[in-house]
Amino acid sequence: MADPRPADAFKAFEHEGWERVALPYRDAFSSLTTQAIPSLLAAVGAGPGVRVLDVACGPGDAVAAAAKRGAQATGVDFATAMVAQASRLYPGFAFRVGDAEALPFPDSAFDAVVINFGVLHFADPDRALAEAHRVLRPGGRLAFTVWAPPERAVGFAIVLKAIERHGRMDVPLPEGPPFFRFADPDESRRVLSVAGFARAQVRELPLRWRLPAPDALLDAFLEGGVRTRGLLRAQTPAALTAVRETIRVATLRHAHTGGVELPMPAVMSAAEKGGGEGMSGRSRRCYTAALL
Repeated sequence: MADPRPADAFKAFEHEGWERVALPYRDAFSSLTTQAIPSLLAAVGAGPGVRVLDVACGPGDAVAAAAKRGAQATGVDFATAMVAQASRLYPGFAFRVGDAEALPFPDSAFDAVVINFGVLHFADPDRALAEAHRVLRPGGRLAFTVWAPPERAVGFAIVLKAIERHGRMDVPLPEGPPFFRFADPDESRRVLSVAGFARAQVRELPLRWRLPAPDALLDAFLEGGVRTRGLLRAQTPAALTAVRETIRVATLRHAHTGGVELPMPAVMSAAEKGGGEGMSGRSRRCYTAALL
């Protein structure tokens, strides 16, 4: 049997991190991460009367967007600070504290589940996907996003290369699952199949990150992230100064009107829970179109 302690340490690290960065996360990343929400909701057929669960809901943006489509939307997050923020931003919506790996909902409670970049932060993402499968009705749909690899997600490439050049990557942080694991379409399809999903499809979403100044890239990760924030904060002051200058120079190559603009594509995976009546022909056509 595998030793559970590394996963427990990573989960505790992530939980503490999100409790700390709830407010700065939205300021730093929401202009980027919210770009994926329309594709996620289209992929699961969110519309009038559809029961949608947003797992790792963060500040609640996907819940609010689903509700605008007429869906019955609920958000769940393991960070109390995130749930409190979502409740302040979107009063009257349903948000609750809960663990993605042990969702506080009965079987078949939802028609659709979305996870916008949350899979990257789960200690046991396979278990979380199995939980999403459990709470979906037969024929229900799941869609989740992760970041594309650094060779395509330029913001990550700039930051990670600067750390590799001037700092250390082997810092004493709890080890988590590979960050870009689900950017591999074959791996996503395999894990979804093991979890019981069918008809998995994977595609890239061409997101772009608009920042007001070159220094804003490093500041976003330093103040609003968790995994990369931990890596950066473990560097020496001298190394971090050199990292900042290298990031500034590299980011300036992407100057854009009013600041900088970085390609930051996401990878979206979507699938259907097998069994039951499934989707109607019309719903299936709409679902397939959303993924093309």
